[in-house]
Amino acid sequence: MKIIALEEAFSMQGLQLGNAIHAVPDVHASEDFKNWSGPRLFDFTKWRLPDMDEHGVDIQVLSLTAPGIQVAQDAQIAIADARAANDFLHTVINQSPDRFRGFAALPMQDPQAAVAELRRCVLELSFCGALINDHTGGQYLDEPQFEAFWTTLEELDVPLYIHPGAPRVDKWHVLEGHPNLVGPTWTWGVEAAGHAMRIIYSGVFDRHPKARLILGHMGEYLPFQLSRLDSRYKTLANQDLDHLPSYYFGRNIFITTSGVFSHAALVGAIMAIGEDAVMFSIDYPFESSAQAVEFLRTAPITAEQKEKLAHLNAERILGL
Repeated sequence: MKIIALEEAFSMQGLQLGNAIHAVPDVHASEDFKNWSGPRLFDFTKWRLPDMDEHGVDIQVLSLTAPGIQVAQDAQIAIADARAANDFLHTVINQSPDRFRGFAALPMQDPQAAVAELRRCVLELSFCGALINDHTGGQYLDEPQFEAFWTTLEELDVPLYIHPGAPRVDKWHVLEGHPNLVGPTWTWGVEAAGHAMRIIYSGVFDRHPKARLILGHMGEYLPFQLSRLDSRYKTLANQDLDHLPSYYFGRNIFITTSGVFSHAALVGAIMAIGEDAVMFSIDYPFESSAQAVEFLRTAPITAEQKEKLAHLNAERILGL
């Protein structure tokens, strides 16, 4: 069975932002975890390819790790570093063209520059989409300055992956005294889901019906809340969408399994948004490839569904 993994991180040296691109804010990871995963972020041949070979992963779609370019406060630095990171990734892919593909890092601090860089990465570097780490300085993609960006995604026919991990701009009282809730344990999923909800409820997919969005971590909770979203949408005073919120899942919004290796969650997600909308991912090097692939191979779904999950959906949605 061919296996494509979509949410697989890398880092690099030499950017103006320096170590800030992989210094995840507010996340209290253990030293053992950082010592294991940290070096593997920068590696492509010593550990990464052997790990892929050992577990039967044919292709990793690589993306700059969180918080990445979203950490930049200066737009010019963001533009320069995004270009440098994408050029570096292009070189890595060319060294192992059968094993790696790429998502572009984008300087959303300057929407026009982000559009230009997306075009360059897709048309010149043959990247299969873009990945951004949630908001950029508190700016979300439903805001008017990003309208041309959605038009360009439609035109280029590539998806946008929204990954969590941007520096926090809000202070949540519920987190006081509980720092372990910050990050991938809980807040990241809520924040990324909130970003996606803003995009849905602002009518982006009504204005751009061919635009495609990917959410990791089994959809950041959202597939399991669609009934609730539809029910409560019907009670709102302002119902501005062309369809109920659930309509956009499986049409505009797709998900990956990254970091959620639960058969119960997988079956629920397939039931909620359809077998054509779920794709396999690992979240390397932060998650175990062995655990992820075993989860895939033993999933209680049909052989046809397993092939879709493992590679067919990714090939279709990413144009691989």
